[in-house]
Amino acid sequence: MSWSEICACQSYRGRWVALDGVRFNSGGSNPSEGTVIDADADLAELCARLRSANRRCCAILHCDDAVPVPASAPLWSRMFTH
Repeated sequence: MSWSEICACQSYRGRWVALDGVRFNSGGSNPSEGTVIDADADLAELCARLRSANRRCCAILHCDDAVPVPASAPLWSRMFTH
């Protein structure tokens, strides 16, 4: 799905979305498309499910009407390094 389609979907709007195979625009800062793996309003809950499913290579982005905000790399790496 394209990122705009994902953000237009009511079930993802306002939630953190884990994407696999994400592609970013030419500037590399905004996603253009990806496959939704999971989503949750609570970032910690989403990360816990991804960790228990052994999913370690997902992009996690917040889905809203504004410019997407990627989850910080340091937070992500701290959660999955141990």
